Amino acid sequence: MDKKVLDISPIRFSDDELWLLDQTKLPGEEVYIKTETKEDMWDAIYHLKVRGAPAIGVAAAYGLYIDCKSYAGNDIEGFLSHVKTSAEYLNSARPTAVNLSWALNRIASGLEDRKFASVAEAKEWIKAEAVKIHEEDVAACIKMGEYGLSLLKPGMGILTHCNAGTIATAKYGTCLAPIYLGHERGYDFKVYADETRPLLQGARLTAWELNKAGVDVTLICDNMASTVMKNGWIDAVVVGCDRMAANGDGANKIGTSGVAILAKEYGIPFYMYVPTSTIDMNTPTGDNIHIELRKGEEIYEMWYEKPMAPAGVKTYNPSFDVTANEYITAVITEKGIVRPPYDVNLKKLMEATEVNI
Repeated sequence: MDKKVLDISPIRFSDDELWLLDQTKLPGEEVYIKTETKEDMWDAIYHLKVRGAPAIGVAAAYGLYIDCKSYAGNDIEGFLSHVKTSAEYLNSARPTAVNLSWALNRIASGLEDRKFASVAEAKEWIKAEAVKIHEEDVAACIKMGEYGLSLLKPGMGILTHCNAGTIATAKYGTCLAPIYLGHERGYDFKVYADETRPLLQGARLTAWELNKAGVDVTLICDNMASTVMKNGWIDAVVVGCDRMAANGDGANKIGTSGVAILAKEYGIPFYMYVPTSTIDMNTPTGDNIHIELRKGEEIYEMWYEKPMAPAGVKTYNPSFDVTANEYITAVITEKGIVRPPYDVNLKKLMEATEVNI
């Protein structure tokens, strides 16, 4: 990996201190903010200072530890109740990305299962589990990069939407991991990054980190995707995922489903990169995924000196949409590559250690 890529990490934890890269400041400033309370973490998740499903899960795990380490007293039952309440509070920050609830539930339920005799012992286990979640995500991203690269060829033009790069994960990224691996190995990919309205994660984050790493990246508006496909410049589409249902429907940043439909129309493979921690087998289909609605100011005011829409106009601002499984060519996970039928093969995936189905 290029050293410039490795140097970008959205989550830093050492000496019992947690620092998060404030992604709302990018690309203008690289600012790390100290997170000292559960309220700090909730604010960071809700206001997208930390974002990307895997990174949210890792950050929330650390945030739960940061909150619980200051718990006073030796009452283990009281401590367990405190952990559960804090986990529920953090989980309310964003409803769609399943890694948030997955990481918090993993710690809260694991804590109860282990029946610790002392609060001090329980605190140390939470810390170790948060570190483990962090390390597992780094390893998963590397594996997804290798599997994903096997689907790509040197010189390809690749379209991506939103940001599923190194700053959306513990490190390396999900759908951008093969881009970085290919860059290191001389594949000379030409990446086209959708700006990703309304929060511009493609423009502010993907274009920033790829450019920083020396990858050939071209920024386009979301409504230009069809044109670059028609021009023959796109050989594959790679995107991340915030929650995948058991049937293979995948929720990702708003606009992803439109890109998938276009890709199918133009005969371009559409690859969704999904860590197994993002696959929710308890959610039958995409219709069951709760989609976060955000404030209209993000559409008409956030990036402008003056509001660019009439005062009082109604807005609709869903943060995600769901790409139907029929538009997904393959799902790339840290266990391997999964192809249709997803309702059958995702179940096999979750029960296996490594697959190629």
